[in-house]
Amino acid sequence: MNDIKPRIFASKCLGFAACRWNGLSMPDKFVDELDPFVSYVNTCPEVEIGLGVPRDPIRIVLRDREYKLMQLDTGRDVTDDMKGFASNFLDGIGEVDGFILKDRSPSCGLKDVKVYPGLEPSGTIGKTDGFFGAEVKSRFPFLAVETEGRLKNRPLRENFLTKIFASAKFRQIRKALRMKALVEFHAENKLLLMAYNQSELKVLGRIVANHEKKDVSTVFNEYERHFFRALSGVARYTANINVMMHAMGYFSKALSKEEKKFFLNTLEEYRREQVPLSVPLKLLKSYIVRFDEGYLAEQTFFDPYPEKLMHIQNSGKGRKF
Repeated sequence: MNDIKPRIFASKCLGFAACRWNGLSMPDKFVDELDPFVSYVNTCPEVEIGLGVPRDPIRIVLRDREYKLMQLDTGRDVTDDMKGFASNFLDGIGEVDGFILKDRSPSCGLKDVKVYPGLEPSGTIGKTDGFFGAEVKSRFPFLAVETEGRLKNRPLRENFLTKIFASAKFRQIRKALRMKALVEFHAENKLLLMAYNQSELKVLGRIVANHEKKDVSTVFNEYERHFFRALSGVARYTANINVMMHAMGYFSKALSKEEKKFFLNTLEEYRREQVPLSVPLKLLKSYIVRFDEGYLAEQTFFDPYPEKLMHIQNSGKGRKF
């Protein structure tokens, strides 16, 4: 895992440059902590379309039933400029494993960008995606795409980290284009895929088996499509519990009654959000080491990303999945 560096896009204002409309930067703790483990690529769409720093702020306006990106003080319509930049930039971004976008930004935001009825002072009439953020979602529907605000939520952060490192690992074996590497990759990710999407896990198993003797390039293409589809959602806490109970079965005869009870109590604490996922995982990992369980030791479910990135901090918002 240590030699794998996901390639991540991050909005440039998140600590990379003082490029916000007011001439400031908005450094983010998680973006900083992630820096040693990833390769960042970034830009500021608003600067790139010529709005400058500092600049008159822009807002999304609903006009003639269409969203427009307008500069507040000048009345300038930069909708086409932003759409053109987003398309051109993403055409040339190359391989990427995830996106961290600036929340509430009219260009980069996701879901939470305010919509106004016009340029005059008024209340909002809704929320939507920023123009650049919307294009990212359209181009990369199966990748990890989040805002820095949402990544303060621990389960969402864990989900994001899992996806970007899984994506980077697959890109690594994709370059080798060897069936043996794909078979090993699938075996190592079985429990992770079980937690995310059991239906796609079955499909992926059939693809790897390759009973139809397809050429290796075709197999990789099919596997890639279904692998990212499998990880496109979130691993619900109930699915994580089912996978951990499955893993516990490997030790059911070796553990004492008290140890089993302690593990089940820990799972219940996780279910009630009293402890993070890392707590029952640590317990299972101790059993893996204790009983030298080789199959489970290779499962990415237990180490989906570097341990230094595991934090128990949370925004305080409740779990939604």
